[in-house]
Amino acid sequence: MTMQLESDLHDSAVSSDVAVIGAPIDIGGNRRGADLGPAAIRHAGLEDALSEAGVSVTDIGDVPVSETRTEPADAIQSTTAAIADRVAEALQQGAKPLVLGGDHSIAIGTLRGTARNAKSGVIWFDAHGDYNTPTTSPSGNFHGMPLAAAHGHRDFADADWSIAPSIPEENTVLVGLRSLDEQERDALRRADVTAYTMADIDDRGISAIVDEAIDIAASGTDGVHVSLDLDWLDPRAAPGVGTPVPGGATEREAHLALERLAERDADEDVLRSMDVVEVNPLLDDENTTAEAATDLIASAFGNRII
Repeated sequence: MTMQLESDLHDSAVSSDVAVIGAPIDIGGNRRGADLGPAAIRHAGLEDALSEAGVSVTDIGDVPVSETRTEPADAIQSTTAAIADRVAEALQQGAKPLVLGGDHSIAIGTLRGTARNAKSGVIWFDAHGDYNTPTTSPSGNFHGMPLAAAHGHRDFADADWSIAPSIPEENTVLVGLRSLDEQERDALRRADVTAYTMADIDDRGISAIVDEAIDIAASGTDGVHVSLDLDWLDPRAAPGVGTPVPGGATEREAHLALERLAERDADEDVLRSMDVVEVNPLLDDENTTAEAATDLIASAFGNRII
């Protein structure tokens, strides 16, 4: 396997299976430290994990990040624009972009990039709905808004910088919800999205839910973007996240979900791009969460016990 560090994708053609893109931003949340997530995931052995999965990698390096904490919307707009460019260029060169966050606001960029020249479905593994807007969010934090931003919901209706028009609501699937704000809950009920709670996973099993999610997200699209927030896992498995919620997916359930995704991708070429977000080393226990992220990424790209 080859790892190649580049400051700019324009300078080097991607000739590998996966293009790794770092997005070290934490101003979308209210707790510092998620900007250290990309480095922590790399340090946890991402190269070796993907090598074991038989995946060749080009590491593009990190996107430039604007750190304007007094005007987070401006900083997020410029940073996510750079992410979108990197993602779109990697896809154009035949690689699957893997974006390492950073808080979940980076998904505004990954979604716009993956849908720039194609119709894309989305599977959102997360404890939260991320369907708030600046006027509905109790916290005002952008890491709770990326799906609403991509769909042009409410405040984002005229925000050309955030909307991903080639990501239809009907091809958007949320998996593992267990913490929603009141107005966010109402918005998701009205939206043409599919949402599975942890209770659905308890009742039906993760394999059935993931297969159904892939069917919905992939139907009539050019592939599926997968967004994995580490707070989808139970805090006992992933303590280093900014907004932990008890009762999440077990580590085994998470691996089974991503192994099933890899199996479907091998048969049907459904996985278009992926981002992995909210790893916060300042809140972690001996890099446990970054290591979990690395192992789950490997499962998503085909790593198997046998």
